[in-house]
Amino acid sequence: MDKCPKCGMLKDLCVCEILDKQGVSKIKVYTTKKKFKKLVTIVEGIDKAQLDQTSRELKHKLACGGTAKDGVIILQGDHKRRTAEVLKQLGYLQETIEVS
Repeated sequence: MDKCPKCGMLKDLCVCEILDKQGVSKIKVYTTKKKFKKLVTIVEGIDKAQLDQTSRELKHKLACGGTAKDGVIILQGDHKRRTAEVLKQLGYLQETIEVS
């Protein structure tokens, strides 16, 4: 049987991932201009343990390219509105998502 490295419970019973998504940290979603006046969407505040998986899901559901580095997810294009909806579908609380 596999055990969770965080809490020590069995993987089937572990709720660490759900609790991490419902944490008290704020998630900021905003756009900025990068090279050649291209818009990119920035997502800050995702837990580093969840960063790669959340990045992969966002890129897949929004059909765009992007990267996850330095604790930030960078998505190519203007996806502010849809990013909040996708994060909500992934289990993050609506109250913790701030779109500006």
